[in-house]
Amino acid sequence: MTSTDHPLQCRCGRLAGVVARAAKVTRATCYCRDCQAYAHALGNPEAILDRIGGTDILATLQQHVRLTKGAESLACLSLSERGLLRWYASCCNTPIANTTRNPKLSYVGLVHTCLGPSPHSLDAAFGATSVPVNTKHAKAPVTANSLGALASIARIFASVARSRLDGTYKQSPFFVAAKPVAAPRVLSAAERERAMNAV
Repeated sequence: MTSTDHPLQCRCGRLAGVVARAAKVTRATCYCRDCQAYAHALGNPEAILDRIGGTDILATLQQHVRLTKGAESLACLSLSERGLLRWYASCCNTPIANTTRNPKLSYVGLVHTCLGPSPHSLDAAFGATSVPVNTKHAKAPVTANSLGALASIARIFASVARSRLDGTYKQSPFFVAAKPVAAPRVLSAAERERAMNAV
């Protein structure tokens, strides 16, 4: 770990790593129903969601994330056969990150639960500005800047496109030889219904 790295760790400390602090990042608070259902599926929504159902996410590229210990504890869950791959630490059910199913798309949304004990640590490392997205399912009205959200999304897509062109998408702790490092467990219909109904 260098002075430019930010620590990444599950709650119990078995899984740890770093995210390059110098990486270009976008902070977002996602209020979508799927993110809320995921928090309930892991069994500890109070530690993941804010008071109105938002998840603080740090969007960057997978090449900027490195696991330094406990990689065998990295597990993968998906709400559906085509849903996002939602990575967590199986040792303590700490959410780690969300990725698409396509290994050539280097986007990763790191969940705040693995990035520090409080929002203040994220503020100090990556700035306090967070773009609210998918506000339809928030538990209270959220003031959103549509242009700001679109600009942030455009920056992320541009970075993802560059990583695909230059081949750096291959540098990932979540995929090897174009396959997920842990087999995704897709929720059963009953599990998904319980999680969605808890939202």
